[in-house]
Amino acid sequence: MELEQAQKLWQPEPGWLNTASYGLPPEPVWTAVQDALADWRVGRTSWEVWGEATERSRTAFATMVGVPAADVTVGSTVSQLLAPVAAALPAGASVVVPEVEFTSNLFPWLVQEQRGVRVRTVPLAGLVDAIDSDTDLVAFSLVQSADGTVAEYEKVVAAARAHDALVAVDATQACGWLPFDAGLADAVAVGAYKWLMAPRGSALAYLAPALRERMRPDAAGWYAGADPHSSYYGPPLRLADDARRFDISPAWFSWVGTAPALELVAEIGPPVIQAYDVALANRFLAGLGQPPGDSAIVTVEVPGAQEKLARAGVRAAVRAGRVRASFHLYTTEADVDLALDALTS
Repeated sequence: MELEQAQKLWQPEPGWLNTASYGLPPEPVWTAVQDALADWRVGRTSWEVWGEATERSRTAFATMVGVPAADVTVGSTVSQLLAPVAAALPAGASVVVPEVEFTSNLFPWLVQEQRGVRVRTVPLAGLVDAIDSDTDLVAFSLVQSADGTVAEYEKVVAAARAHDALVAVDATQACGWLPFDAGLADAVAVGAYKWLMAPRGSALAYLAPALRERMRPDAAGWYAGADPHSSYYGPPLRLADDARRFDISPAWFSWVGTAPALELVAEIGPPVIQAYDVALANRFLAGLGQPPGDSAIVTVEVPGAQEKLARAGVRAAVRAGRVRASFHLYTTEADVDLALDALTS
């Protein structure tokens, strides 16, 4: 689908510059969820119809990040998807994490400290150099939530591989606008409600086959079964032999909206979206006299910025003491200029 054609699928109120908090649903997503809710209200259909959306989402995500669908597990949040990875670390393992990492990719490692796992935080700029022979796993966000910094993904992976360390990535603030190969890492988890513009409550993760051999599916239920529909009752344990053994039972209506969202992003293409989003971000930076960047998320320090933006009807966020603005498919140059007028007036 051409970009201009796709952009007709949104009708946002002017001034939404906060996709890094949550994305806005395109028309196919909104319609799919409303139709499912209407069917639920009167008992018009069976739940299996809603369940099919989960498998569509798994396939679309796998294609987007360049991995086999059999290596993708589904869940509800990033921390829940990373928890079994953290639990699989041996006692005494050493984990390296950026010091301003979003806690969905920090707390799962920190809670393992009670059994001897050691977590060391370092500046993001020094992450590559901090990986050494004592490192068992390095965890980081592909794009930082606080300020939009894009991590040196391939360099971090190369440093980890040089020391036989695992790599766990939170790509929530990247997937949907930043093209990347998930297969370079061992685990890549994504919350789908931001740049993938799905309802909150759906998340996906790539889990490398070698990593899965170390992991135990502690949350296994019927949906983790080799055949979920014959896994409703009774023993023996009969789990899927691929990443699906780490699935949790899907929240139907979240996934009903996730499938068309991911399929639309895949159809437009992350490279096209990247070019559009970063161009808007750089228009914003240029208007404030700042050099261009490489991210769809930017932060600025302008006295009274939060109040100025609010008076103009611009919705942005404040993170780590700075105004954070984020730009996506439904953002227009008029939105950017509205924010610039508010900040420079």
